[in-house]
Amino acid sequence: MRRSFFCIDSHTCGNPVRLVAGGGPLLPHIPIAERRELFVRDHDWVRQALMFEPRGHDIMSGAIIYPAYREDCDFAVIFIEVSGCLPMCGAGTIGLVTAAIEEGLVTPRVPGKLSIETPAGRVDIQYEKPGEFVDSVRMFNVASYLHAADVAVDVPGLGRLVVDIAYGGNYYAVVEPQESWQGLDGMSASAVVDLSRGLREALAPICDPVHPEDERIRGVDHAIWCDALSSGNADGRGAVFYGDKAIDRSPGGTGTSARLAQLHGKGRLKVGDSFRQESLIGTVFEGRIEAEADIGSFKGIKPSVSGWARIIGHNTIFVDDRDPLAHGFQIK
Repeated sequence: MRRSFFCIDSHTCGNPVRLVAGGGPLLPHIPIAERRELFVRDHDWVRQALMFEPRGHDIMSGAIIYPAYREDCDFAVIFIEVSGCLPMCGAGTIGLVTAAIEEGLVTPRVPGKLSIETPAGRVDIQYEKPGEFVDSVRMFNVASYLHAADVAVDVPGLGRLVVDIAYGGNYYAVVEPQESWQGLDGMSASAVVDLSRGLREALAPICDPVHPEDERIRGVDHAIWCDALSSGNADGRGAVFYGDKAIDRSPGGTGTSARLAQLHGKGRLKVGDSFRQESLIGTVFEGRIEAEADIGSFKGIKPSVSGWARIIGHNTIFVDDRDPLAHGFQIK
């Protein structure tokens, strides 16, 4: 059997986003967090086929739109990534909103605004569309917080490292320059990947965070290596690691949210403050602390992140059972 998927490909500040506009599996009308579990159990081959090589690549992000279960949302989304079905993806959200609005897949109940049901919770959107195209998208992300400060961990190739664990839709190890790590200058992308893998493996036995309101969200799978700017374009820069060997080309939506939560939790940013985060390729997200929030017993924030995306093409993808690589592959 040959299955076909109609996709709208875009990039968010440099990071590719593939919106599956046709061919996604039908799922029962239940909360999207529960639909995500069914998708992972029964349809994960779709993610692998569309995200992995030869149809995707190591940096691929994607999304499938579904009808919302919540009455206060315009639609729901399942994020499909090389690293799995994440609870939330900021770059993916900015890309899918841009594609869905420009291609007429979604009709907002209120022009310029959307509410999206994600597995991590409701995410509100404001977008600027002065003419035919969406110029920018501001994502009002799920409540974010600093889970643990100053966690000491021994990382192969670095030695003792002190990191913060913050949540911005995914859990991050937030690394800042210190004695054992001097910053991003002179570091290759492959070095960031290797150190991130080592950091994640070293953290696993000593720090396994569980979201206080949803135990399905757990574990530190991401890292963000933060540094000062080399120019005056933003307030800081960072390299976001995820998956097995991916570095976000954008500044990272959930990563920027986690960074805001970390800086607020350590008393370095307050409500109303903005923080412009620069990616490794020089693109910028503007993060802002909108309000304080309680996440279980933790004190956190409600962050927003603004960025832009551009559609780069329409793509009809075939997945043929005769193809021995129908469900994709990754080179470790």
